[in-house]
Amino acid sequence: MPRLILGARLRELREACGMSRAEAAWAIRASESKMSRLERGRTGCKARDVADLLTGYGVTDEAERATLLALAEQANVPVWWQAYADVVPSWFETYLGVEQAARVIRGYEVQFVPGLLQTADYARAVIRLGRIREGFAAPGWERRVARRTELRLARQRILHRERPARLWAVIDEAALRRPVGGLATLRRQLAHLVAMSELPHVTIQVMPFHAGGHAAAGGPVSIVRLPGGAFPDVVFLEQLTNAVYPTRPAEVERYLHLMNQLAVQAEEPGPSRELLHRMMRET
Repeated sequence: MPRLILGARLRELREACGMSRAEAAWAIRASESKMSRLERGRTGCKARDVADLLTGYGVTDEAERATLLALAEQANVPVWWQAYADVVPSWFETYLGVEQAARVIRGYEVQFVPGLLQTADYARAVIRLGRIREGFAAPGWERRVARRTELRLARQRILHRERPARLWAVIDEAALRRPVGGLATLRRQLAHLVAMSELPHVTIQVMPFHAGGHAAAGGPVSIVRLPGGAFPDVVFLEQLTNAVYPTRPAEVERYLHLMNQLAVQAEEPGPSRELLHRMMRET
């Protein structure tokens, strides 16, 4: 994903300043075919070469330069989730990339607690439900459950790194009432949500039953904002066996408006925390 983002932005900058691909390639002592591969996200590039290109394109904004140079560094490092290639479907790889690079993640969940906020026991129970999709007699199933649980917990490191991603989650009350994994697992999950909601970079809102119908009565929605402000938001709509990534500006804007509406309709963070406490007592 860093390669794709970097390449797309370098192509935009080159075209904006009227430079040909051959001229850009000459500036970094590379072939035109290599420049083409770079802009399509097919190859990495040294940070020094990216810096030279940005200078040639007239990019002086320090924030954008820093973002693109950081992407160049990331593009040359094997991603950590490659170790889980055996349990990561191809349609999920793109989302993993943008999630790990995210500055802000906004999401709505109706069926389960968001993956970034799940405890190990809850995640394991959710993942086991996927056995219906893959067949009850699928060989090596329990090993895949363990591997996918490990991956899900590893993804959560973005909330605990030195500069954590900002997470803003709206969770339907139905997801918080459903005893996935049993009552004890649900109780621990609710306690974990309370603890996470107290972090300054995590906002949790509950969409209560009494809110009635609302704009996102369908499936889950995730919107990822990348750092630097120069890249479009990424919308991720997970389905049963695949995912959709709407990219048209009008579609992205529609989902941004949807998330704003959900934040208004849901309980405020303080009352949401109180509701979580009440659910714990009732579980």
